[in-house]
Amino acid sequence: MTDTTPSLPDGYALSTDRARLDAARVHRWLSTDAYWALGRSREKQDRAIEGSLNFGVYDETSGEQVAYARVVTDLATFAWLCDVYVDPSVRGKSLGTALVMAVREHLRPYGPRRLLLATQDAHGVYEKVGFTALPHPERWMALLFQPEP
Repeated sequence: MTDTTPSLPDGYALSTDRARLDAARVHRWLSTDAYWALGRSREKQDRAIEGSLNFGVYDETSGEQVAYARVVTDLATFAWLCDVYVDPSVRGKSLGTALVMAVREHLRPYGPRRLLLATQDAHGVYEKVGFTALPHPERWMALLFQPEP
């Protein structure tokens, strides 16, 4: 880990207020540009938001949402980070790393044993925050209800 204090670049703010999310924008981002959620319906995305701890990053000047992450958690023992997305117009400003750090620090006081995620292409972003490959992947199993995209 390179840092334990989450801070966003100047001009951006983080919120976990679900009412502040631009759900239509989040759905558009994920269903059209995120390999893991291509074609996801708006109804399914809205259910996912409703059942999760959500993090939005906002441009402080315009108020526009520029990034999103969602955590499925019991706020006690386990958390799964998913649907992390940064708008292409603001990529390269370290918003993704700062967002994941903020998620990590938000969860830390609850004392979960682990925060998991799955990624095909952003290992470097998550390694900066302290993620590593599973130490014993042979212990993990999955029940897939649908084929993965």
